[in-house]
Amino acid sequence: MNPVETLLAGASEFGAVLTPHGFHFVETGSGRGSGGHFASGEFRRADRRLELHFRYSLGLVAYHLGSETLTHADYVRAVRASEGIPDRPRYPGFSEDPLDGFRHLRPDLIRFGRVFTQGSSAEFAALVAWVRQHPAPTGLAALR
Repeated sequence: MNPVETLLAGASEFGAVLTPHGFHFVETGSGRGSGGHFASGEFRRADRRLELHFRYSLGLVAYHLGSETLTHADYVRAVRASEGIPDRPRYPGFSEDPLDGFRHLRPDLIRFGRVFTQGSSAEFAALVAWVRQHPAPTGLAALR
């Protein structure tokens, strides 16, 4: 499959999680860059967007509400902290199958996605504020 076909097939892995909440998928770009062929798309509802980028695997996953943005890693960190969820995210995971990134993201959307899919703007803003106050560890501290 080419990147567009893979992106569309992958998005269908969790479309059933998002479409009941009014989201629809839109392909936003494709082409060839210095790293090879790519495709991108978004699940959208009003001012909310779940941004997805695919090259050889699912790469960037970002949650947008209005002008605020959180990467998947930061979004999950903030949800886990604010809601006391001990579960670890499944995405990105590691695999040779290009669709596995999407398969790993699906349970994360189910487990951690409530604020994005159903929560208020204030709840999302609180996650953004938490991330700003608690930057992700880097270097050796990130290995703990």
